[in-house]
Amino acid sequence: MVSVDFLTVPTLNFRVFYVFAVPSHVRRKILHFNVTDTPLAYWTAQQLREAFPFASPPRYLLHDRDGIYGLDFQHDAQALDLEEVRMSPRSPWQSPYVERFIGSLRRECLDHVIVLNRAHLYRVMGSYFAYYHGWRTHLALDKDAPEPRQIQPPRDGKIVAFPEVGGLHHRYERQAA
Repeated sequence: MVSVDFLTVPTLNFRVFYVFAVPSHVRRKILHFNVTDTPLAYWTAQQLREAFPFASPPRYLLHDRDGIYGLDFQHDAQALDLEEVRMSPRSPWQSPYVERFIGSLRRECLDHVIVLNRAHLYRVMGSYFAYYHGWRTHLALDKDAPEPRQIQPPRDGKIVAFPEVGGLHHRYERQAA
């Protein structure tokens, strides 16, 4: 099962960008994201096609009742053999994975960055997703990351910190002296 949702990000010039994200429920991995300043129905449908280009898509697709998920989106979901599950109106708690992800993204990254333009936002998001997938721990994954990490025993050396996401976060690894 996957969810899809939009979040808004203001820039330095008070321009608003929309980020479309597709998180998977299995390992909390973000399968696809993209940024636009004008989210249209056909653009959203295109993002759905890009999220599952060659891999077999999941069975269920959870989303809210926003009008952006119009006929184009529904036709593409049917073509991909996705069963759409629509949330009740004004019920964000029915999509906890995507809401939690958006909250984490805002608290851990976007609240600390002044976005300059679309390219800058795309770079920041890409950097955060690399950290999120490889190093950010999740309690639901037994304090592992979406991409499993190997355990580093003390004999591997001292713990060294490496900055991630422009220094907002750090990853810690053991390295021999």
